[in-house]
Amino acid sequence: MKKIETGILFLGLILSLIITSSATFGQSATGLSSVQPRMRVIIDNDFSGDPDGLFQLAHHLMSPSVEIQAIIGSHLSVKDGFDGSTTQADNAVKKAREVLQVMNITKNIPVLAGSNIAMPNDSTPVRSEAVNFIIQEALRTDTKLPLYVVCGAGLTEIASAVLTNPAIANKLTLIWIGGPEYTDLSPPPPNYTEVEYNLNIDRAAARVIFNKSTVPLWQVPRNMYRQCLLTYAQLLTKVKPHGKIGAHLTGTLETLMARIQRFINIGETYIVGDSPLVLLTALQSSFEADPSSSDYVIRQAPLINQNATYAYNHKGRPIRVYTRLDTSLMMADFFAKLELMDGH
Repeated sequence: MKKIETGILFLGLILSLIITSSATFGQSATGLSSVQPRMRVIIDNDFSGDPDGLFQLAHHLMSPSVEIQAIIGSHLSVKDGFDGSTTQADNAVKKAREVLQVMNITKNIPVLAGSNIAMPNDSTPVRSEAVNFIIQEALRTDTKLPLYVVCGAGLTEIASAVLTNPAIANKLTLIWIGGPEYTDLSPPPPNYTEVEYNLNIDRAAARVIFNKSTVPLWQVPRNMYRQCLLTYAQLLTKVKPHGKIGAHLTGTLETLMARIQRFINIGETYIVGDSPLVLLTALQSSFEADPSSSDYVIRQAPLINQNATYAYNHKGRPIRVYTRLDTSLMMADFFAKLELMDGH
């Protein structure tokens, strides 16, 4: 009898906690005040380039399980079609700050410019405030929250940080959107370019991370990030109606789509290829935390050769290469958070 009574009391306690959580759910800007940060994140992306990085940034900023330590604006390739200037990283900072302003983010998050140029070789780091910040954050001893550096473009800043202070290598996890397909896992797309876009931004930095470093690496190669499709119908119905940020993101993407349409018919979808950075961090499983709804294989890190393609490396360290992304969860969460934010 006592066991039954104890069980009833325990069940009552659980129900009480659920009801209490439900009652307090919705007190923050996104209605997720009951969620506490469980990881630190440094975001590094080419925000003056493809606007998919702005979608990822907004999504991360709406995700309370991550504590964003800094936002780094990084460079593109020289004379890139998105931004042909010589101040690409500085321009990226301006774009990131626009998102923070539109979202009315009051927390003081450092927004730092990375280098405006790539590394000269795979032995010489660039110097920047962003590189110094990565090192400083990785060496912190006053927190037990794991640190993720998430990169949606080139690897200039993280590679420079590792070269500058190799001791940080085992104090963070790097998640990178980039690199070509592994042909035994997936064929390349039709009319593909041999050198993948993000890897080409800084080939020397990629060689540092793959060939020389011991940094734990989760890689989302081209065949994976191409799965992250946002339809134009979704943009108009799930993004645009929801607040200033929904209108801002939609306007940015529609402007680009109109510009591209003069040269190529891109159909009715757009690749928001940087959004897996949110999926693999903020949307990890509740227990035994991991991106459990997505699949990966463990393989030896290949060498990045001078042609910026893979070569077998029998000494390569184990890295994660993602082979399936839960894009349904990723997009549904993005739409839901936009709706919640719009309601507060």
